[in-house]
Amino acid sequence: MTALARTIHVLNGPNLNRLGKREPEIYGHTTLAEVEAMCRAAAGEDRVVFRQTNYEGQMVDWIHEATDAEAAGIIINPAGLTFTSIPVLDALKMFKGPIIELHISNIHRREAIYHRSLVSGVATAVIAGLGARGYATAVQALREMLAG
Repeated sequence: MTALARTIHVLNGPNLNRLGKREPEIYGHTTLAEVEAMCRAAAGEDRVVFRQTNYEGQMVDWIHEATDAEAAGIIINPAGLTFTSIPVLDALKMFKGPIIELHISNIHRREAIYHRSLVSGVATAVIAGLGARGYATAVQALREMLAG
């Protein structure tokens, strides 16, 4: 890793550990381990911190860690926390770098409960509906944002 290498945090919320098994008609057959490999491949020389939790407080702690470590950027798929978590929203407000909100499915084509993201208001960009390949797209987009 060169001195110019940056750290990108890829944070995944509840139930994403079930990718490949959970509702494959919506989320596909790609596993979270395969998603992680895609992110690392797309990151080039940049370091990736890749995490998944089913707990809101853990997600908040990881956002705090990224903030305190002055991470280059955050890619977050908050999953169900997208629509319910003021604590995740408040933690993201403290992060000074770019934030990409990511969803595997197009949340706007789903039931109305999935249409209002709390995270979108603080995200630099939103990617939805590209399936698991959206993660690699998000990493590439974040790297381009950081390059200016």
